[in-house]
Amino acid sequence: MKSSKSEKIVIGTIRVHPRGFGFVEPEDRSIEQIFIPPFLLGGAVEGDVVEILVSEKPNEKGPEGKVCHIIKRGRSHIAGTITHLIGKKKALAYTPLLGTRTPVTVNSTSSLKPGDRVVIHVTSWTSKGEGPKGKIMRVLGSISDPSVDLIACIEEYNLPDSFELQAIEEANALGISVSENECQNRKDLRNLVCMTIDPETAKDFDDALSITKDKTGIYHLGVHIADVSHYVKRDSFLDKEARERCNSIYFPGVCIPMLPEALSNELCSLKPKVDRLAVSVLMKLSSDGKILDYEIVRSVIHSRKRFSYEEAKLVLDRKKKSPYFKHLKLFVELCRLLKKERYQRGSIEFALPDVQILVDEKGKPEGLKLVEYDITHQLVEEFMLKTNEIVATHLSKMGKPLTYRIHDEPSVENLKEFAYLASLFGFKVSEIPTMEELQTLFDQARGSPHGQFLATSFIRSMKLASYSCENIGHYGLMLDHYTHFTSPIRRYIDLIVHRVLFNDNGHNLEEIAFKCSEQERLSAKAENSMIRLKKLRLLLKRQKETPRQPWKATVTTVKPMGFAFELDELLIEGFIHVSKIGRDFYTFNEKKKSLIGSHFHEVFTSGDSIIVTLKGVNLITGEAHFELAKCS
Repeated sequence: MKSSKSEKIVIGTIRVHPRGFGFVEPEDRSIEQIFIPPFLLGGAVEGDVVEILVSEKPNEKGPEGKVCHIIKRGRSHIAGTITHLIGKKKALAYTPLLGTRTPVTVNSTSSLKPGDRVVIHVTSWTSKGEGPKGKIMRVLGSISDPSVDLIACIEEYNLPDSFELQAIEEANALGISVSENECQNRKDLRNLVCMTIDPETAKDFDDALSITKDKTGIYHLGVHIADVSHYVKRDSFLDKEARERCNSIYFPGVCIPMLPEALSNELCSLKPKVDRLAVSVLMKLSSDGKILDYEIVRSVIHSRKRFSYEEAKLVLDRKKKSPYFKHLKLFVELCRLLKKERYQRGSIEFALPDVQILVDEKGKPEGLKLVEYDITHQLVEEFMLKTNEIVATHLSKMGKPLTYRIHDEPSVENLKEFAYLASLFGFKVSEIPTMEELQTLFDQARGSPHGQFLATSFIRSMKLASYSCENIGHYGLMLDHYTHFTSPIRRYIDLIVHRVLFNDNGHNLEEIAFKCSEQERLSAKAENSMIRLKKLRLLLKRQKETPRQPWKATVTTVKPMGFAFELDELLIEGFIHVSKIGRDFYTFNEKKKSLIGSHFHEVFTSGDSIIVTLKGVNLITGEAHFELAKCS
């Protein structure tokens, strides 16, 4: 295919966003990813290897292109849900991979019903203008059954659902405890008062903490990380499984681990009251939180206490007694010093609460739990950030090859758009705001009705962090050197960094960095898909309990055709078409990014608080339909 002088041909793998557009990761890693608009996908789906025509016309958001040829399909099996029966021999299936506009025609049986979730072998993607065709390989269950959500998600995203027998046998052969022989040639830190602070339901404890403060005001902080590399040797069956998975995946109530539970929840996990092998980063910090010295050693530790975030907060608030109160107070003291240092260099903290979905043993959602980003979460995060920074800087100074955690700065256009959005709420920043201005803005907005909306909007405008052997720094943290080291039980990159640290070299780091970045994004898509489905089930439950329940929501984006919004409680997105607003004829003001009524002059703009009611939920397509009740 010939291309014009302003275009070039690139080959790469396409990743398709749920909203319909895609990004191509070129095979040539020196080329940045290329945006593909929805109408230029050319029939390509997630994971396909494609040939694209890239326009080299200037674009502030980066290069764009169109798919001109599908070289290789990424998969032959896809998951879907039956929507219609066509006679006795055929049916139509909706598949998240292809979307609502491209149903798959499949074979039918007498027992097949609309709502059945199925695994389809695609026999033909397109033929003579017809859509995809396939054969049903397996019926998983009904869309109405939440216990099927996990296996359906595994099939949809092609996730691992079990470990190879050889990997299980390797894990079991490692035993259940640490022997004294294994403690040889390690720094014995069993006398240190170590503790873990994790979510209530956690079982894989990657990190433990210890702290003292001497008479001169110097802090002695120990961050002790599970020594997974001691057990998972390069090219072993365990290593091959971990390298294929790249990370653990967390769904409401269940986890798909990177390592078998004999390691992830037992031998590697830094459980209390037992000896465990670790890699310890022992830091000395001044009275104002500056690093004076550090040591990185292989160690053996003995955790004294397993704190949940909730219990640690109760102890700090003096609502519960604990012999470790003074340790927790020192953690908080040092945490605040590190936060101050981080703010001074321009790093941003959003401090957003987390909304967790509570499910029963069958996967049925029962409610929500709001987890505040309180000081117990902050201190763990600050210590992990500092540890990752120290390890990255240490390895970089030694000239060792390293997989960095990098984060590019947002585009000028995105910064301008956010600055304008902030101005709509009375926050004044420069046209292209600095990190210092942004942090001031988020500090001022925190706790306000629009604080979470502004923080979420900025996060969405930023580029994704990724792994790379080429260090460009970390924009969000404002660091020159950063890596991931502190979670080797659940992230393969961290395991690799541990190996590099102790001279186990020779890995293809570029390939590992690329694969881990890709798998991280896939895992996030799977997690978000599952979370949305559970939220929709909860929405249906609420509707049955309280029909016509009003929901508070915040307008997120305004377009000529209507506006998108997000429910304040469930964080589910919805859309109101301009024709459904009612009462008036609305026109779009491009400059103000607002819809304005011609007669009553009612205005809808980003950040507005509205009230909506639920019209219906389609569990198959993952859509919720709302109507506008009133403005608040």
